[in-house]
Amino acid sequence: MLDHEERFLFREEILNMANALADPGALDNVEDLLAEVTTSPRFDSDVFTLERSLQVMLGSRAGSTLVGLLTVNREVFEEIGEMGLPPEVHERIVSWRARFGLAIDNALNFLNNPDGIQGHNFGTQLSHAEGGTTLQGRLTLVRYNNEPQFFIADADVLLAVAADMMERLGEHLDAEMVDAELVTRLREGVELIERRTKTR
Repeated sequence: MLDHEERFLFREEILNMANALADPGALDNVEDLLAEVTTSPRFDSDVFTLERSLQVMLGSRAGSTLVGLLTVNREVFEEIGEMGLPPEVHERIVSWRARFGLAIDNALNFLNNPDGIQGHNFGTQLSHAEGGTTLQGRLTLVRYNNEPQFFIADADVLLAVAADMMERLGEHLDAEMVDAELVTRLREGVELIERRTKTR
């Protein structure tokens, strides 16, 4: 349970969020966004942008609070019943938690804490849409229970993830932590990308 200070801060965040949802169309807009993200074929990648989209829609504090409410421990969530929320807001949040909370929580937990991964496979595919052809990557991670889970995203998203990982890991590496052959592969990968994307 929350202590006195945590409860006060929690109440302030919840009430701020409720104010952001006070507009009659706001509840429907948020529900549409949640439904769109959680039914997307690229759900595992889109869920990373969900909080940012909600922050744009509702405001930074309110967007973050809503994602937290949908994925927080049940004991904490149940305290919103004592927060004096407008009935229609409270009812909708309870509904969203039941419909979307577990899926969002599972995706975030898996992508942020990929414990027990026994192997991986990476493939490419072309996605054809009205705007043209898009190159996508499909990363399949096999967990200890042999159940695969996959992450599909456009090439630029996956390359941005790779760049982030290289930069952040690179800050902490020592000479004995990475095999020289792997560094060569990374260098060759960058050179390949440069050749393929060079303006002709």
